[in-house]
Amino acid sequence: MENKPEEDFPTRLKKSREIRGLSQASLAKKADVPPSAVSHFEAGERKPSFETLRRLAEALEVTIDFLLGRIDETEGLMDADPLYRGFQEMNDEDRKFMQDFMEMLRKRRGDNQSEEEQ
Repeated sequence: MENKPEEDFPTRLKKSREIRGLSQASLAKKADVPPSAVSHFEAGERKPSFETLRRLAEALEVTIDFLLGRIDETEGLMDADPLYRGFQEMNDEDRKFMQDFMEMLRKRRGDNQSEEEQ
């Protein structure tokens, strides 16, 4: 029998938080919610408001649909491009490093294309 989205939420919230290497307190701070709220959500004792759900998804860099169990976002990213395969398992510092590195490569490519056009 398939889980209902409200049954998936606590599991996906915790899994997403752990993948990001965040404690409940650090996620709460990032999402601007009380630390006890994250604990209650992960235990399935409370359900977040839409605004809180939006902030949690943003803090975890996932979609609301992923948190609710409507889609399996990680599989889609892995299938889309091999560069993303380990991205979600990285901590915030490593993801920032990779984003900066990709931006540097993009700029370098743009500079190389400009030189070739001259």
